[in-house]
Amino acid sequence: MLNITILAVGDRMPTWIDQGFLEYQKRISRPFRLRLIEIPAFRRGKNADVEKIKQLEESKLLDSAPASSYLIALDKRGIQWTTKQVARKMQNWLNEGDSVTLVIGGPDGFSGEFIRKCHVSWSLSDLTFPHGLARVIVAEQLYRGYSILQKFPYHR
Repeated sequence: MLNITILAVGDRMPTWIDQGFLEYQKRISRPFRLRLIEIPAFRRGKNADVEKIKQLEESKLLDSAPASSYLIALDKRGIQWTTKQVARKMQNWLNEGDSVTLVIGGPDGFSGEFIRKCHVSWSLSDLTFPHGLARVIVAEQLYRGYSILQKFPYHR
């Protein structure tokens, strides 16, 4: 069983975000298991020290990642993958037996230092998405990759 964790800053999502994620989570089954770990976002007041807040969130994310997990930062500076590439990566993760953690940061993104601590950085698009929607998009793409590997007709 390969554990895939989505580790995300933000813990009070709209109902439709939670429902969207849960829909794809329940569709993914053996040999994969998808789970979500939410990290509360730090408050950002009018005169907040954004760099300090990012640092605190990044530290919390790293502490919450499963031990020896393959870390993938979701970041606009990352590499864009096709859906078929996602499926191939999922097959590689399964073959290698590593747990995988996909990390979605807070509203201010990640520092370069955090990105360097991750194994790879993945950009979903040149578009900007709300962070809650990003977790639904990632879950859907993982399900789409899963359906390709299982030869389900979902990906047509």
